[in-house]
Amino acid sequence: MKAAAVFSDNMVLQRGKNVRIFGECDDSSAEIDVSVPELGKTARAVVSGNKWEAVLPPMEACAECTVEICSGSEKITFSNVVVGEVWLAGGQSNMEFELQNDFSGTEELSACSEENVRFYYTPKCASADDELIKAEESACWTLPDKKSASAWSAVGYYFAKELSRKLGVTVGIIGCNWGGTSASAWMKRAYLERDKALRIYLDEYEKATEGKTEEQMIAEYAEYTEYHEKWQQRVNRCYEEDPDIKWAKVLEKCGENRYPGPPGCKNPMRPCGLYETMISRVCPYTVKGFIYYQGESDDHRPDSYYRLLSALIENWRNDWQDDELPFLFVQLPMFRNADDEDTKNWAEIREAQEKVYKTVRRTGLAIALDCGEFNNIHPIRKAPVGHRLFLQAMYEVYRGISDSEANPPVYRDYEVNGGSITLYFSNCSGFEVCGTLAGFEAAGADGVYYPADAVISGETIILRSDKVSCPVSARMQWTNYADVTLFGRNGIPVPPFRTRKY
Repeated sequence: MKAAAVFSDNMVLQRGKNVRIFGECDDSSAEIDVSVPELGKTARAVVSGNKWEAVLPPMEACAECTVEICSGSEKITFSNVVVGEVWLAGGQSNMEFELQNDFSGTEELSACSEENVRFYYTPKCASADDELIKAEESACWTLPDKKSASAWSAVGYYFAKELSRKLGVTVGIIGCNWGGTSASAWMKRAYLERDKALRIYLDEYEKATEGKTEEQMIAEYAEYTEYHEKWQQRVNRCYEEDPDIKWAKVLEKCGENRYPGPPGCKNPMRPCGLYETMISRVCPYTVKGFIYYQGESDDHRPDSYYRLLSALIENWRNDWQDDELPFLFVQLPMFRNADDEDTKNWAEIREAQEKVYKTVRRTGLAIALDCGEFNNIHPIRKAPVGHRLFLQAMYEVYRGISDSEANPPVYRDYEVNGGSITLYFSNCSGFEVCGTLAGFEAAGADGVYYPADAVISGETIILRSDKVSCPVSARMQWTNYADVTLFGRNGIPVPPFRTRKY
């Protein structure tokens, strides 16, 4: 009899909700008793298919308790357990980005032991094999100290730190993220199969692996891994010698970039792979909600991202058996590689993310437009991102602040007045401008956009362009990267928008 790996000493249990404790047992006739003696809470589970799940009744916040799991003569005891708030931090590399690499990481790590936060890092394994089982044996909840917290998600840490201080309880983060991953890697197959626009993720994978045995796929990925490690070393040396070297020159000197490697059963980027090896291993651990930072690796299909992210949210909520679970996510910041053309695909991803926020209930959108860096897809200042997720939690989940504190002005409507366009905004009490107001464009009936001069008039913005005598549409910051100049009075940037799609 054993509990799932996500249960350990130092864990955080969710207050105010039924708490699921689950695991496996070889004896199909066994009964499992779970208790929290200090709080007088008990539950019983019956083994079914070698699995068991007990549901403890809701508990108030508690600074320290134990969880006991008994089956006959077998007993497991977890100590230094707390009852507080639990959030799962999902996504790709910018959620994975470690606190030790953050701009303020050194300072934070020197004082983090004073913070009332804890962290569980879901083992990162590409396939469900012996390696995963071994990794789970050493996985555990960790307390904040300079060594352990160095590898925590920086965004998750800043979010938890601020939330803990505000609520006065321990906040636990379950890290479940992997750099470079599409949202399709974190979903069940059924949610991709049912939608023609999403089925392409499966079709491409199946076509690339058609006729290959598992042994072939494993061998191919092993060969790629060896190549990539040596290639990355060459790349690192290039940047050490010349930090401003162009990417084309790097490839010329170092050879082909074969990332993310051949599709197959060992490649973590495959559709549904990390759902199997990570999400399903911690589900349905009782959480307050999800925080999520992803979208970069789906920028080649911006037209379907709204459906992809909506399906992921539905998938996770269904698996956690709670269609009210809050889902707070980060809108992509400004970014473009120096050698890349501005295809405006990130602008479309941002639009899709805003549409999810507007149409999928119990979601929150953290605007991070100003948190990006030119030519660096991994911006190093994560504190503002964590803070804006915290604001979303306080507004959307805990109802502790107002809309005007949590969110910026958001484009609502427009009006054409001869040669000008007046833009109207919701949640607006005025604007703040950083530098010179820029990023606005106007278009006529031909749909060709030209730069437009913008003038703030109270809670509206008036646009004119000498190249568009009869404007019919407008857009703002419709680009992968540009300086961010327009903010709400609360310091949060106004999100990009377009008044119509062509």
